[in-house]
Amino acid sequence: MSKNSNSLTQLALQKFKKNFWGVLSFCFIAICAFIVIFAYLFTPDDTKNANQMHLSIHSKRPGFSVQMLTIPSTDKEEESFVSSLFFGKENTATEIPIANYKIANNALFITEYSDVVVAGIEKEIPLTSFPTLTQASEIPTQYIQQKTFRLGTDKYGRDVLSRMLIGMRISFTIGFVAVFISLLIGISLGALAGYFEGRIDAIIMWIINVTWSIPTLLLVIAITLALGKGFWQVFIAVGLTMWVEVARIVRGQVLSVKRMQYVTAARALGYHDFRIIIKHILPNIMAPVIVISAANFAAAILIESGLSFLGIGAQPPMPSWGAMIKDHYSYIILGKPYLAIIPGIAIMSLVMAFMLIGNALRDALDVKN
Repeated sequence: MSKNSNSLTQLALQKFKKNFWGVLSFCFIAICAFIVIFAYLFTPDDTKNANQMHLSIHSKRPGFSVQMLTIPSTDKEEESFVSSLFFGKENTATEIPIANYKIANNALFITEYSDVVVAGIEKEIPLTSFPTLTQASEIPTQYIQQKTFRLGTDKYGRDVLSRMLIGMRISFTIGFVAVFISLLIGISLGALAGYFEGRIDAIIMWIINVTWSIPTLLLVIAITLALGKGFWQVFIAVGLTMWVEVARIVRGQVLSVKRMQYVTAARALGYHDFRIIIKHILPNIMAPVIVISAANFAAAILIESGLSFLGIGAQPPMPSWGAMIKDHYSYIILGKPYLAIIPGIAIMSLVMAFMLIGNALRDALDVKN
């Protein structure tokens, strides 16, 4: 039995490897997952939520470069490496975009960056602002650097690339949590309805049909408003609305499998109903469930983006692709459409990858082909 199972698994894996778009999507998702876990290693702005604002350089185009003066904080607390790696650093230093600077009288004189250049206005930064230095001539080498914003800056002057990478966490996390909740509820109710039938089936199908009749986004909004705005509330709300399709598929599969000989043999051996469901039926019906899970993952990303666009998803300053579109969709007619297009392309790419991998899994797990 195990040899047969292994051979079927190997056959499905071989079929999946032959699907170019499926393999490409899998590689893309794997890279995205790695970036999600270690996002702060790749972000130019490694502060918490990439929320370092520079209003003087707001809405700049991709590739914009400026000199940045960093004034260290005197009350900086020690942070653990693990905390900084996964959650970012606390934003304690002050960053000032500057147009030019000079050293005089053992002090630093700067002209702050501005779109409207006002000649002759300088600001003095005393040497005492840099506790570790004894000479002002050391400031440029340690605290002034040329900073390039690869994807430009948003309307608050934050680095778009950093916000995009951190925002990917929201999309991935909501996908995993929502799919987990939908599988937990959907498989449980679907298996009970299909195996026991009768009154249990009628009650569960009534719940499924009622839930199915309510528009998904409307139901998510209602649950979100009931639970309150927040990070985890959105995940739970999306998961509670995506179990219906899983339950219907599992119910249909259980109805067709429960009459097979190996189930009859398990009953004849005196196995308990729940053991038969968990040990014998569910492992043999997981192929369509895996496929629908990939589709639900993509749907969860879209729903979360829609909620964030409406303002009831992840709350600021936490970055979210949907919220980034909401903040900048008006810029499409103001000559800076990339501020909304960049997160839009990211959402489209991730959703398409999950849909393609779902199609590849469907073809690979189809025993008729």
